[in-house]
Amino acid sequence: MSSAVSPVTGRHRIAERWFDPQEKRFESHNPARWEEIVGVFPSATAAVADEAVVAARAAYPTWRRTSRIYRADLFDNLAQLVKRDADALAELMARECGKVVTECKAEVIEGLHMIQYVFGTGRMPIGDVLESEVPEKDASMRRKPWGVAAVITPWNFPFAVPLWMLGPSLLEGNTCVFKPSEDTPAIGQRLVELFEEAGFPPGVLNLVHGDAVAGEALVRNAGVNVVLFTGSYEVGRRIQQLSAEHHDRIVACEMGSKSAVIVCEDARLDLAVTAAIVSAFKTSGQRCVSASRVLVAEPLLDRFAAKFVATAQRLRIGDPLDRGNFTGPVIHHAAVEKVERYNELARAEGAEVLLEGGRMKTQDGVPGCYLSPFVYRMDHRPGARAIREEVFGPHLALIPFKTNEDAARIYNDTEYGLSMAVITEDYRAMRYFRDECQFGMGYVNLPCIGAEVHLPFGGVKKSGNGHPSAAGLVETVTHKIAWTVNHGTEIKMAQGLTTDIEGGPA
Repeated sequence: MSSAVSPVTGRHRIAERWFDPQEKRFESHNPARWEEIVGVFPSATAAVADEAVVAARAAYPTWRRTSRIYRADLFDNLAQLVKRDADALAELMARECGKVVTECKAEVIEGLHMIQYVFGTGRMPIGDVLESEVPEKDASMRRKPWGVAAVITPWNFPFAVPLWMLGPSLLEGNTCVFKPSEDTPAIGQRLVELFEEAGFPPGVLNLVHGDAVAGEALVRNAGVNVVLFTGSYEVGRRIQQLSAEHHDRIVACEMGSKSAVIVCEDARLDLAVTAAIVSAFKTSGQRCVSASRVLVAEPLLDRFAAKFVATAQRLRIGDPLDRGNFTGPVIHHAAVEKVERYNELARAEGAEVLLEGGRMKTQDGVPGCYLSPFVYRMDHRPGARAIREEVFGPHLALIPFKTNEDAARIYNDTEYGLSMAVITEDYRAMRYFRDECQFGMGYVNLPCIGAEVHLPFGGVKKSGNGHPSAAGLVETVTHKIAWTVNHGTEIKMAQGLTTDIEGGPA
Protein backbone atom coordinates (compact mmCIF):
# COMPACT_ATOMS: atom_id res chain seq x y z
CA MET A 1 0.00 0.00 0.00
CA SER A 2 1.01 2.67 -0.87
CA SER A 3 2.19 5.76 -2.17
CA ALA A 4 -1.20 6.11 -3.87
CA VAL A 5 -2.74 7.18 -0.56
CA SER A 6 -2.98 10.97 -0.43
CA PRO A 7 -0.84 12.55 2.29
CA VAL A 8 -2.65 14.01 5.28
CA THR A 9 -2.75 17.80 5.35
CA GLY A 10 -1.54 18.82 8.78
CA ARG A 11 -3.16 21.64 10.76
CA HIS A 12 -3.07 23.03 14.26
CA ARG A 13 -6.35 23.46 16.10
CA ILE A 14 -6.70 26.37 18.53
CA ALA A 15 -10.15 27.18 19.91
CA GLU A 16 -12.53 26.82 16.96
CA ARG A 17 -9.86 27.39 14.29
CA TRP A 18 -8.03 24.78 12.23
CA PHE A 19 -5.06 26.38 10.49
CA ASP A 20 -1.63 25.98 8.93
CA PRO A 21 0.52 29.09 9.42
CA GLN A 22 2.45 28.26 6.23
CA GLU A 23 5.76 28.39 8.03
CA LYS A 24 8.14 25.57 8.92
CA ARG A 25 6.78 22.10 8.09
CA PHE A 26 7.84 18.53 8.65
CA GLU A 27 6.95 15.21 7.03
CA SER A 28 5.63 12.04 8.61
CA HIS A 29 7.03 8.96 6.85
CA ASN A 30 5.88 5.36 6.67
CA PRO A 31 8.73 3.41 8.36
CA ALA A 32 7.88 0.34 6.28
CA ARG A 33 8.21 2.31 3.02
CA TRP A 34 10.29 5.34 3.80
CA GLU A 35 9.57 7.08 0.51
CA GLU A 36 5.85 7.18 1.36
CA ILE A 37 4.87 10.44 3.03
CA VAL A 38 1.93 9.92 5.36
CA GLY A 39 1.41 13.64 5.86
CA VAL A 40 2.94 17.10 5.97
CA PHE A 41 2.47 19.10 9.18
CA PRO A 42 3.15 22.60 10.48
CA SER A 43 5.78 22.85 13.19
CA ALA A 44 4.49 25.11 15.92
CA THR A 45 6.53 28.07 17.09
CA ALA A 46 6.56 29.07 20.73
CA ALA A 47 4.03 31.78 19.86
CA VAL A 48 1.59 29.22 18.45
CA ALA A 49 1.98 27.01 21.55
CA ASP A 50 1.34 30.02 23.78
CA GLU A 51 -1.77 30.91 21.77
CA ALA A 52 -3.09 27.39 22.39
CA VAL A 53 -2.59 27.80 26.13
CA VAL A 54 -4.49 31.11 26.04
CA ALA A 55 -7.38 29.35 24.28
CA ALA A 56 -7.42 26.55 26.84
CA ARG A 57 -7.42 29.05 29.72
CA ALA A 58 -10.28 30.96 28.15
CA ALA A 59 -12.36 27.78 27.78
CA TYR A 60 -11.60 26.49 31.28
CA PRO A 61 -14.13 28.41 33.45
CA THR A 62 -17.15 27.36 31.37
CA TRP A 63 -15.91 23.77 30.95
CA ARG A 64 -15.22 23.42 34.69
CA ARG A 65 -18.75 24.55 35.52
CA THR A 66 -20.31 22.15 33.02
CA SER A 67 -22.00 19.10 34.52
CA ARG A 68 -19.56 16.23 34.91
CA ILE A 69 -22.30 13.94 33.58
CA TYR A 70 -22.59 16.07 30.44
CA ARG A 71 -18.83 15.90 29.98
CA ALA A 72 -19.03 12.12 30.31
CA ASP A 73 -21.83 11.95 27.75
CA LEU A 74 -19.52 13.58 25.20
CA PHE A 75 -17.14 10.68 25.74
CA ASP A 76 -19.98 8.31 24.90
CA ASN A 77 -20.35 10.21 21.61
CA LEU A 78 -16.62 9.77 21.06
CA ALA A 79 -16.83 6.04 21.75
CA GLN A 80 -19.39 5.58 18.97
CA LEU A 81 -17.15 7.42 16.50
CA VAL A 82 -14.13 5.32 17.41
CA LYS A 83 -16.18 2.16 16.88
CA ARG A 84 -17.29 3.50 13.49
CA ASP A 85 -13.73 4.31 12.37
CA ALA A 86 -11.77 1.56 14.16
CA ASP A 87 -10.45 -0.13 11.02
CA ALA A 88 -9.49 3.13 9.31
CA LEU A 89 -7.73 4.34 12.47
CA ALA A 90 -5.80 1.06 12.71
CA GLU A 91 -4.69 1.29 9.09
CA LEU A 92 -3.55 4.90 9.43
CA MET A 93 -1.64 4.00 12.58
CA ALA A 94 0.02 1.01 10.88
CA ARG A 95 1.18 3.20 8.01
CA GLU A 96 2.49 5.92 10.28
CA CYS A 97 4.19 4.06 13.15
CA GLY A 98 4.93 0.67 11.60
CA LYS A 99 3.02 -1.55 14.03
CA VAL A 100 1.24 -4.48 12.43
CA VAL A 101 -2.38 -3.60 11.71
CA THR A 102 -3.73 -6.25 14.08
CA GLU A 103 -1.72 -4.68 16.89
CA CYS A 104 -2.92 -1.24 15.83
CA LYS A 105 -6.52 -2.46 15.98
CA ALA A 106 -5.86 -3.70 19.52
CA GLU A 107 -4.54 -0.23 20.39
CA VAL A 108 -7.67 1.39 19.00
CA ILE A 109 -9.71 -0.94 21.22
CA GLU A 110 -7.52 0.01 24.18
CA GLY A 111 -8.23 3.67 23.47
CA LEU A 112 -11.92 2.84 23.21
CA HIS A 113 -11.74 1.10 26.59
CA MET A 114 -10.28 4.26 28.12
CA ILE A 115 -13.11 6.32 26.64
CA GLN A 116 -15.66 3.84 27.99
CA TYR A 117 -13.97 3.85 31.40
CA VAL A 118 -14.12 7.64 31.53
CA PHE A 119 -17.78 7.62 30.48
CA GLY A 120 -18.54 5.08 33.18
CA THR A 121 -16.85 7.08 35.92
CA GLY A 122 -18.77 10.23 35.00
CA ARG A 123 -21.59 9.25 37.37
CA MET A 124 -19.30 7.95 40.11
CA PRO A 125 -18.49 9.91 43.30
CA ILE A 126 -16.03 12.81 43.15
CA GLY A 127 -15.30 12.74 46.85
CA ASP A 128 -16.11 11.27 50.25
CA VAL A 129 -18.36 12.18 53.16
CA LEU A 130 -16.41 11.98 56.41
CA GLU A 131 -17.33 12.19 60.07
CA SER A 132 -16.35 15.27 62.05
CA GLU A 133 -15.22 15.29 65.65
CA VAL A 134 -18.02 17.79 66.32
CA PRO A 135 -21.55 16.35 65.91
CA GLU A 136 -22.96 19.61 64.52
CA LYS A 137 -20.52 19.59 61.59
CA ASP A 138 -20.69 17.85 58.22
CA ALA A 139 -17.29 17.18 56.67
CA SER A 140 -16.49 16.08 53.13
CA MET A 141 -13.70 15.85 50.58
CA ARG A 142 -14.13 16.78 46.93
CA ARG A 143 -11.84 16.63 43.91
CA LYS A 144 -11.46 19.74 41.75
CA PRO A 145 -9.62 20.21 38.45
CA TRP A 146 -6.31 22.04 38.28
CA GLY A 147 -6.93 24.09 35.12
CA VAL A 148 -4.95 23.60 31.89
CA ALA A 149 -3.09 20.38 31.09
CA ALA A 150 -0.34 20.08 28.48
CA VAL A 151 -0.42 16.55 27.04
CA ILE A 152 2.80 15.45 25.31
CA THR A 153 2.70 11.91 23.95
CA PRO A 154 4.95 9.32 22.24
CA TRP A 155 4.83 7.75 18.79
CA ASN A 156 4.61 4.08 19.81
CA PHE A 157 1.08 4.33 21.25
CA PRO A 158 -0.21 7.37 19.34
CA PHE A 159 -3.89 6.68 20.00
CA ALA A 160 -4.24 4.94 23.37
CA VAL A 161 -1.69 6.93 25.40
CA PRO A 162 -3.20 10.33 24.47
CA LEU A 163 -6.58 8.99 25.57
CA TRP A 164 -5.10 7.77 28.88
CA MET A 165 -4.23 11.41 29.51
CA LEU A 166 -6.94 13.38 27.74
CA GLY A 167 -9.78 11.23 29.07
CA PRO A 168 -9.33 11.77 32.83
CA SER A 169 -8.16 15.36 32.33
CA LEU A 170 -11.20 16.47 30.36
CA LEU A 171 -13.76 14.48 32.34
CA GLU A 172 -12.60 16.10 35.59
CA GLY A 173 -13.00 19.60 34.11
CA ASN A 174 -9.53 20.52 32.90
CA THR A 175 -8.90 21.87 29.41
CA CYS A 176 -5.97 20.60 27.34
CA VAL A 177 -3.29 21.45 24.82
CA PHE A 178 -2.20 18.26 23.02
CA LYS A 179 1.14 17.87 21.25
CA PRO A 180 1.45 14.45 19.62
CA SER A 181 4.82 13.02 18.69
CA GLU A 182 6.31 14.50 15.53
CA ASP A 183 6.75 10.88 14.35
CA THR A 184 2.97 10.20 14.45
CA PRO A 185 1.15 13.50 13.96
CA ALA A 186 -1.47 12.11 11.56
CA ILE A 187 -3.11 9.77 14.06
CA GLY A 188 -2.94 12.53 16.72
CA GLN A 189 -4.71 14.96 14.41
CA ARG A 190 -7.35 12.38 13.51
CA LEU A 191 -8.06 11.86 17.21
CA VAL A 192 -8.66 15.59 17.73
CA GLU A 193 -10.99 15.63 14.71
CA LEU A 194 -13.03 12.89 16.39
CA PHE A 195 -13.21 14.90 19.63
CA GLU A 196 -14.55 17.83 17.62
CA GLU A 197 -17.11 15.63 15.87
CA ALA A 198 -18.19 14.24 19.26
CA GLY A 199 -19.22 17.74 20.34
CA PHE A 200 -16.41 18.86 22.65
CA PRO A 201 -16.57 22.68 22.71
CA PRO A 202 -13.90 24.86 21.06
CA GLY A 203 -10.89 25.56 23.24
CA VAL A 204 -11.43 22.55 25.48
CA LEU A 205 -8.97 20.47 23.42
CA ASN A 206 -6.34 22.30 21.38
CA LEU A 207 -3.78 20.70 19.04
CA VAL A 208 -0.28 21.86 18.19
CA HIS A 209 2.15 19.89 16.05
CA GLY A 210 5.90 20.11 16.26
CA ASP A 211 9.12 19.17 17.96
CA ALA A 212 10.93 20.22 21.13
CA VAL A 213 10.32 23.91 20.36
CA ALA A 214 6.57 23.50 20.79
CA GLY A 215 6.95 21.09 23.70
CA GLU A 216 9.30 23.32 25.64
CA ALA A 217 7.11 26.37 25.04
CA LEU A 218 4.17 24.53 26.60
CA VAL A 219 6.24 23.50 29.61
CA ARG A 220 7.61 27.02 30.11
CA ASN A 221 4.16 28.62 29.91
CA ALA A 222 2.95 29.66 33.36
CA GLY A 223 -0.64 29.18 32.19
CA VAL A 224 -0.17 25.40 32.19
CA ASN A 225 -1.05 23.80 35.53
CA VAL A 226 -0.35 20.16 34.69
CA VAL A 227 2.15 18.56 32.29
CA LEU A 228 1.40 14.97 31.29
CA PHE A 229 4.27 13.30 29.45
CA THR A 230 5.25 9.89 28.13
CA GLY A 231 8.64 9.50 26.46
CA SER A 232 12.34 9.33 27.20
CA TYR A 233 13.93 9.97 30.58
CA GLU A 234 16.04 12.80 29.16
CA VAL A 235 12.97 14.74 28.00
CA GLY A 236 11.05 13.93 31.18
CA ARG A 237 13.92 15.19 33.29
CA ARG A 238 13.99 18.44 31.31
CA ILE A 239 10.23 18.87 31.81
CA GLN A 240 10.57 18.40 35.56
CA GLN A 241 13.48 20.85 35.76
CA LEU A 242 11.57 23.57 33.87
CA SER A 243 8.40 22.90 35.85
CA ALA A 244 10.17 23.45 39.15
CA GLU A 245 10.06 27.18 38.36
CA HIS A 246 6.23 27.18 38.59
CA HIS A 247 4.72 27.18 42.05
CA ASP A 248 1.45 25.49 41.05
CA ARG A 249 2.73 22.95 38.52
CA ILE A 250 2.03 19.20 38.68
CA VAL A 251 4.04 16.90 36.41
CA ALA A 252 3.29 13.26 35.58
CA CYS A 253 6.08 11.56 33.65
CA GLU A 254 6.22 7.99 32.37
CA MET A 255 9.69 7.53 30.97
CA GLY A 256 12.16 4.79 30.04
CA SER A 257 12.55 1.19 31.17
CA LYS A 258 14.75 -1.85 31.25
CA SER A 259 11.91 -4.27 31.88
CA ALA A 260 12.48 -7.98 32.35
CA VAL A 261 10.90 -11.41 32.45
CA ILE A 262 12.09 -13.68 35.27
CA VAL A 263 11.85 -17.39 34.38
CA CYS A 264 12.07 -19.61 37.47
CA GLU A 265 13.27 -23.21 37.48
CA ASP A 266 9.73 -24.57 37.85
CA ALA A 267 8.36 -22.53 34.93
CA ARG A 268 6.28 -24.18 32.22
CA LEU A 269 8.73 -23.99 29.33
CA ASP A 270 6.29 -23.32 26.49
CA LEU A 271 4.49 -20.63 28.49
CA ALA A 272 7.81 -19.04 29.46
CA VAL A 273 9.07 -18.89 25.88
CA THR A 274 5.82 -17.40 24.58
CA ALA A 275 5.73 -14.80 27.35
CA ALA A 276 9.36 -13.84 26.69
CA ILE A 277 8.96 -13.65 22.89
CA VAL A 278 5.89 -11.41 23.17
CA SER A 279 7.57 -9.27 25.85
CA ALA A 280 10.74 -8.78 23.84
CA PHE A 281 9.67 -8.55 20.20
CA LYS A 282 6.07 -7.38 19.97
CA THR A 283 6.16 -3.90 18.38
CA SER A 284 9.79 -4.74 17.50
CA GLY A 285 10.73 -4.16 21.14
CA GLN A 286 9.53 -0.55 21.01
CA ARG A 287 7.03 -0.54 23.86
CA CYS A 288 8.14 1.30 26.96
CA VAL A 289 7.45 -1.97 28.82
CA SER A 290 9.27 -4.20 26.32
CA ALA A 291 11.65 -6.70 27.88
CA SER A 292 15.27 -6.37 26.82
CA ARG A 293 16.28 -8.82 29.56
CA VAL A 294 15.08 -12.33 30.33
CA LEU A 295 16.46 -13.69 33.59
CA VAL A 296 16.51 -17.50 33.54
CA ALA A 297 17.24 -19.99 36.34
CA GLU A 298 20.56 -21.67 35.50
CA PRO A 299 19.24 -25.27 35.37
CA LEU A 300 16.65 -24.22 32.75
CA LEU A 301 18.81 -21.86 30.71
CA ASP A 302 20.07 -24.18 27.95
CA ARG A 303 16.65 -25.63 27.17
CA PHE A 304 14.99 -22.23 27.36
CA ALA A 305 17.61 -20.57 25.13
CA ALA A 306 17.35 -23.26 22.45
CA LYS A 307 13.55 -23.04 22.27
CA PHE A 308 13.52 -19.25 22.52
CA VAL A 309 16.03 -18.78 19.67
CA ALA A 310 14.23 -21.31 17.46
CA THR A 311 10.98 -19.44 18.02
CA ALA A 312 12.55 -16.03 17.38
CA GLN A 313 13.95 -17.29 14.08
CA ARG A 314 10.43 -18.16 12.88
CA LEU A 315 8.89 -14.75 13.56
CA ARG A 316 7.33 -13.14 10.51
CA ILE A 317 8.65 -9.59 10.17
CA GLY A 318 7.35 -7.42 7.37
CA ASP A 319 4.70 -5.07 6.01
CA PRO A 320 2.54 -3.73 8.87
CA LEU A 321 -0.53 -3.94 6.64
CA ASP A 322 -0.10 -7.72 6.33
CA ARG A 323 -2.13 -9.17 9.19
CA GLY A 324 -0.04 -12.35 9.13
CA ASN A 325 3.14 -10.62 10.30
CA PHE A 326 4.19 -10.76 13.94
CA THR A 327 5.90 -7.37 13.87
CA GLY A 328 6.95 -4.63 11.49
CA PRO A 329 9.79 -2.11 11.23
CA VAL A 330 11.26 0.17 13.86
CA ILE A 331 10.15 3.76 13.70
CA HIS A 332 12.93 5.39 11.65
CA HIS A 333 16.53 5.12 10.49
CA ALA A 334 17.92 6.71 13.66
CA ALA A 335 16.27 3.90 15.65
CA VAL A 336 17.90 1.31 13.37
CA GLU A 337 21.30 2.86 14.02
CA LYS A 338 20.76 3.03 17.79
CA VAL A 339 19.84 -0.67 18.02
CA GLU A 340 22.84 -1.62 15.91
CA ARG A 341 25.12 0.34 18.24
CA TYR A 342 23.77 -1.59 21.22
CA ASN A 343 24.22 -4.89 19.37
CA GLU A 344 27.88 -3.99 18.88
CA LEU A 345 28.17 -2.85 22.49
CA ALA A 346 26.89 -6.21 23.72
CA ARG A 347 29.53 -7.97 21.64
CA ALA A 348 32.23 -5.65 22.99
CA GLU A 349 31.08 -6.39 26.55
CA GLY A 350 31.54 -10.13 26.04
CA ALA A 351 28.10 -11.33 24.97
CA GLU A 352 27.70 -14.84 23.61
CA VAL A 353 25.57 -14.15 20.54
CA LEU A 354 22.85 -16.76 20.11
CA LEU A 355 20.98 -15.12 17.24
CA GLU A 356 22.47 -12.53 14.94
CA GLY A 357 20.13 -9.64 14.33
CA GLY A 358 20.39 -6.66 12.07
CA ARG A 359 19.06 -4.85 9.07
CA MET A 360 16.67 -6.71 6.82
CA LYS A 361 15.82 -6.29 3.19
CA THR A 362 12.14 -6.22 2.33
CA GLN A 363 10.82 -8.76 -0.13
CA ASP A 364 9.88 -6.11 -2.69
CA GLY A 365 13.13 -4.22 -2.25
CA VAL A 366 11.41 -1.07 -0.94
CA PRO A 367 13.61 0.66 1.66
CA GLY A 368 12.24 0.27 5.17
CA CYS A 369 13.45 0.33 8.76
CA TYR A 370 13.39 -3.41 9.43
CA LEU A 371 15.49 -5.21 12.04
CA SER A 372 15.58 -8.89 12.96
CA PRO A 373 15.95 -9.96 16.62
CA PHE A 374 19.39 -9.92 18.24
CA VAL A 375 19.63 -12.43 21.12
CA TYR A 376 22.63 -13.04 23.34
CA ARG A 377 23.65 -14.60 26.63
CA MET A 378 25.52 -12.50 29.16
CA ASP A 379 26.32 -13.13 32.79
CA HIS A 380 25.35 -10.30 35.07
CA ARG A 381 28.24 -8.16 36.19
CA PRO A 382 28.70 -4.59 37.45
CA GLY A 383 29.08 -1.92 34.81
CA ALA A 384 27.81 -3.82 31.77
CA ARG A 385 25.83 -1.17 29.86
CA ALA A 386 24.00 -3.44 27.40
CA ILE A 387 22.03 -5.09 30.21
CA ARG A 388 21.29 -1.85 32.07
CA GLU A 389 20.47 0.81 29.47
CA GLU A 390 17.27 1.14 27.47
CA VAL A 391 17.65 0.03 23.84
CA PHE A 392 14.10 0.30 22.45
CA GLY A 393 14.35 -2.30 19.72
CA PRO A 394 14.60 -6.06 19.06
CA HIS A 395 17.66 -6.57 21.30
CA LEU A 396 17.50 -9.14 24.11
CA ALA A 397 19.85 -10.49 26.76
CA LEU A 398 19.40 -13.89 28.41
CA ILE A 399 20.90 -13.62 31.89
CA PRO A 400 21.30 -16.66 34.17
CA PHE A 401 20.56 -16.54 37.90
CA LYS A 402 21.13 -18.99 40.74
CA THR A 403 18.49 -18.12 43.36
CA ASN A 404 15.40 -15.96 43.61
CA GLU A 405 17.40 -13.49 45.71
CA ASP A 406 19.97 -13.38 42.92
CA ALA A 407 17.23 -12.75 40.33
CA ALA A 408 15.70 -9.89 42.32
CA ARG A 409 19.12 -8.29 42.74
CA ILE A 410 19.78 -8.53 38.98
CA TYR A 411 16.32 -7.20 38.11
CA ASN A 412 16.82 -4.17 40.37
CA ASP A 413 20.34 -3.44 39.09
CA THR A 414 19.27 -0.79 36.59
CA GLU A 415 18.18 2.84 36.89
CA TYR A 416 14.70 1.96 35.64
CA GLY A 417 11.70 0.24 37.23
CA LEU A 418 8.67 0.02 34.96
CA SER A 419 7.44 -3.52 34.25
CA MET A 420 8.29 -7.10 35.12
CA ALA A 421 6.90 -10.59 34.64
CA VAL A 422 7.54 -13.72 36.70
CA ILE A 423 7.04 -17.18 35.24
CA THR A 424 6.60 -19.68 38.07
CA GLU A 425 4.17 -22.12 39.65
CA ASP A 426 5.39 -21.24 43.16
CA TYR A 427 3.08 -18.82 44.97
CA ARG A 428 5.82 -18.00 47.50
CA ALA A 429 8.16 -16.99 44.67
CA MET A 430 5.41 -14.80 43.20
CA ARG A 431 5.06 -12.96 46.48
CA TYR A 432 8.83 -12.63 46.94
CA PHE A 433 9.32 -10.95 43.57
CA ARG A 434 6.25 -8.74 44.08
CA ASP A 435 7.71 -7.42 47.32
CA GLU A 436 11.43 -7.28 46.51
CA CYS A 437 11.54 -5.99 42.92
CA GLN A 438 11.22 -2.30 42.07
CA PHE A 439 8.55 -1.86 39.41
CA GLY A 440 5.24 -0.20 38.64
CA MET A 441 3.47 -3.06 36.84
CA GLY A 442 3.95 -6.73 37.56
CA TYR A 443 2.62 -9.87 35.86
CA VAL A 444 2.70 -13.57 36.74
CA ASN A 445 2.75 -16.22 33.98
CA LEU A 446 2.17 -13.47 31.45
CA PRO A 447 4.30 -11.19 29.27
CA CYS A 448 5.48 -7.94 30.86
CA ILE A 449 3.33 -6.06 28.32
CA GLY A 450 -0.45 -5.87 28.23
CA ALA A 451 -1.70 -2.96 30.31
CA GLU A 452 -5.42 -2.53 30.98
CA VAL A 453 -6.91 0.94 31.34
CA HIS A 454 -8.60 0.46 34.73
CA LEU A 455 -5.19 -0.18 36.33
CA PRO A 456 -2.49 2.45 36.98
CA PHE A 457 0.29 2.63 34.39
CA GLY A 458 3.63 3.97 35.60
CA GLY A 459 6.93 3.10 37.23
CA VAL A 460 9.62 4.03 39.70
CA LYS A 461 13.20 5.34 39.59
CA LYS A 462 13.91 6.76 36.10
CA SER A 463 10.71 5.17 34.77
CA GLY A 464 8.28 7.48 36.53
CA ASN A 465 7.73 10.12 39.17
CA GLY A 466 4.88 8.59 41.15
CA HIS A 467 1.95 9.80 39.01
CA PRO A 468 0.75 6.80 36.97
CA SER A 469 -1.34 7.21 33.84
CA ALA A 470 -4.60 5.59 32.66
CA ALA A 471 -7.06 5.14 35.58
CA GLY A 472 -4.39 6.27 38.03
CA LEU A 473 -4.19 9.71 36.44
CA VAL A 474 -7.34 11.01 38.16
CA GLU A 475 -5.32 11.69 41.31
CA THR A 476 -2.91 13.85 39.28
CA VAL A 477 -5.33 15.96 37.24
CA THR A 478 -7.39 16.88 40.29
CA HIS A 479 -6.66 18.19 43.76
CA LYS A 480 -8.61 17.43 46.93
CA ILE A 481 -10.39 20.03 49.02
CA ALA A 482 -11.87 19.70 52.49
CA TRP A 483 -15.36 21.17 53.01
CA THR A 484 -16.81 21.51 56.50
CA VAL A 485 -20.25 22.97 57.34
CA ASN A 486 -21.49 23.90 60.83
CA HIS A 487 -25.19 23.17 61.36
CA GLY A 488 -25.17 24.42 64.94
CA THR A 489 -25.98 27.91 66.21
CA GLU A 490 -22.67 28.35 67.98
CA ILE A 491 -19.09 27.50 67.10
CA LYS A 492 -17.50 24.33 68.41
CA MET A 493 -13.95 23.48 67.35
CA ALA A 494 -12.15 20.18 66.84
CA GLN A 495 -9.42 19.07 69.22
CA GLY A 496 -11.23 20.88 72.03
CA LEU A 497 -9.98 24.28 70.87
CA THR A 498 -11.76 27.01 72.81
CA THR A 499 -13.71 29.77 71.08
CA ASP A 500 -13.90 31.92 74.21
CA ILE A 501 -13.11 35.42 72.99
CA GLU A 502 -13.47 37.28 76.27
CA GLY A 503 -11.20 34.95 78.16
CA GLY A 504 -11.81 32.96 81.30
CA PRO A 505 -11.76 34.16 84.94
CA ALA A 506 -8.58 35.93 86.07
